[in-house]
Amino acid sequence: MEIVNLLFALIFINYVIFIGLLIWGFSKIKSFKKTASENKTSFSVVIPFRNEEKKLPELLESFSHLKYPKEQFELIFVNDASSDESERTINRWRMENPWIHLTILDNVRISKSPKKDAIQRAVTIAKNPWIITTDADCEVQPEWLTTYDNYIQNNEVEMIAGAVRFPSRGLLLSHFQQLDLLSLQGATIGSFGLKEAFMCNGANFAYTKKLFWDLEGFKGNNHIASGDDVFLLQKAMAKVPKKVHYLKAKEAIVTTKPEKSWAKLFKQRVRWASKATAYQSDFSKGLAIIVLLANLSLLIGALLVIFGLMSWQLLTVLFGIKFLIDFFLMYKTNKFLGMRLYSAPISAIIYPIFSTVVAIYSLIGGFEWKRENIK
Repeated sequence: MEIVNLLFALIFINYVIFIGLLIWGFSKIKSFKKTASENKTSFSVVIPFRNEEKKLPELLESFSHLKYPKEQFELIFVNDASSDESERTINRWRMENPWIHLTILDNVRISKSPKKDAIQRAVTIAKNPWIITTDADCEVQPEWLTTYDNYIQNNEVEMIAGAVRFPSRGLLLSHFQQLDLLSLQGATIGSFGLKEAFMCNGANFAYTKKLFWDLEGFKGNNHIASGDDVFLLQKAMAKVPKKVHYLKAKEAIVTTKPEKSWAKLFKQRVRWASKATAYQSDFSKGLAIIVLLANLSLLIGALLVIFGLMSWQLLTVLFGIKFLIDFFLMYKTNKFLGMRLYSAPISAIIYPIFSTVVAIYSLIGGFEWKRENIK
């Protein structure tokens, strides 16, 4: 058992090093403060959707409150074979807001990734030099585009990743997702600070149309159903790393919705995890492996304690180390995102089980996207 204990110790030493690096990287990304200036950037906002009739009204309402010149942005919705009233909902809103330029396209599937096809379809007809993507179940803030414009004017940049958060609610499932999102957002910002950016969120992601075509769009990864955001980011990091930035500004945060059941959350996380094996960055691969090993070690350790093969004191120490280093990263991230940190100890117990099962299933199974099973 001494060899097992030593192995566990090595895993958690590496875990602390990786998360410690992310914490350090997070601190290197400074908050951006918007200054008063004339709006100069023109945006094409791209929103793929499929059967989002119930969620679209909140997104559309948030678009109504954008404080940005109407002639400097357009909305492009791409319908991926919706069978509900999504398109009617958008058209109704368009009639109530005729001063906003809005286009609805039908998706044309040419690959195994419906969302990538939808985005490429929109980019092809976009009129403006900057593309910014979000999702149908999101809400944007009034200063969203203004903040992006201000950042673009003050930096030499061609791609910008933005933050997402969940609304605060009272159920354990909601709090678990908030803490999970905090860890993901913390890792995202930290990796940008380390200049090892490998992850972002397509619900708040901007890039120039020129860069998109220079990178040949999603060529090379459109056989992978997920990853419209991270693979484009990784291609940009390989080609123009100095022009890929993170926008750490509260006014640019997009609010998205948590999943309503554990089953839906599991399917979503499997979809996210399915693209990890195609990551190009050595740092991202190392991080993914050490996170899996740390969570798996806690599960194995619990079994060893049950069978009397490991002391519960050692397992408690390992759990405590992981909890504290994770909590520190989430705490720093939450000072920016402003979500709740309730149920952290309970979620920390659930997480190793949940994440390990997700990781293993993503390697051997398929996943579901908009009720469509994909291998």
